[in-house]
Amino acid sequence: MTEIPTGASDLLTAGEIAWLRRALLEWGGPARCSDELAIGMGFEGVQDLLDQCGRLRAALGDGIPIAPIDWARVLLAAEIVFVSDLAGSGYEWSTTTGFSDESSIRTLRAIQLKLGGVVRLYFGKRPHV
Repeated sequence: MTEIPTGASDLLTAGEIAWLRRALLEWGGPARCSDELAIGMGFEGVQDLLDQCGRLRAALGDGIPIAPIDWARVLLAAEIVFVSDLAGSGYEWSTTTGFSDESSIRTLRAIQLKLGGVVRLYFGKRPHV
């Protein structure tokens, strides 16, 4: 099955895109990722996570089509950085992003619903090539 790249604006609202872009930015600080966690999210390690987050943030902002494997990485990275206090922003999320926990969980649930069909191949699997 061929993976067809999809632009963010084809799937998500401007607010959802902004939320994802901010979530990916959190990996550059204050989030604390290990190589093992980065690999589990489908990256080669922490440096690749940081590099890919920059690329994916740009793609989200510029409307560049994103492959399903990268959508899976974006979604998983956003979920972890939002919720985890051990590796992500966790408790400090609202302070560092300006998004409340309440609005963030609603936004994340909407994104999960919209991306379900795009990332379904990666349910229960590590998104890697």
